[in-house]
Amino acid sequence: MTLLVHTFVHDETGRQRLLDDPEDGGDMAGFERTRTRLWGSECARALGARFLPELADGNLSVQPEDVEDFLAECALLREHTARLAEHSGYSEDYVAARLANITRAALRARSVGGGVLVW
Repeated sequence: MTLLVHTFVHDETGRQRLLDDPEDGGDMAGFERTRTRLWGSECARALGARFLPELADGNLSVQPEDVEDFLAECALLREHTARLAEHSGYSEDYVAARLANITRAALRARSVGGGVLVW
């Protein structure tokens, strides 16, 4: 299976409503195995990640009020894509591309007052 990233907003009833996917396939956050081998890895945790490691145990829903902190985490991990790649067994290009998709969803969330779902 594939791990996906989406931007959501809360509708008038408070339920999450996913926004349309990017047309370029930018909704890919990794393979199912990246939950533990990459985003939930000890390496990511040691770098200070606190949101993405939640994927090791389930889906990640970043609420609108946490998007800025999530973007800071993405920026932190972007500085260490080589290290993440080395420890996960994925190429650095793969890690950087998946992280770029996640970051782009978070930037979109910030622009619409929404959140980020990785599942």
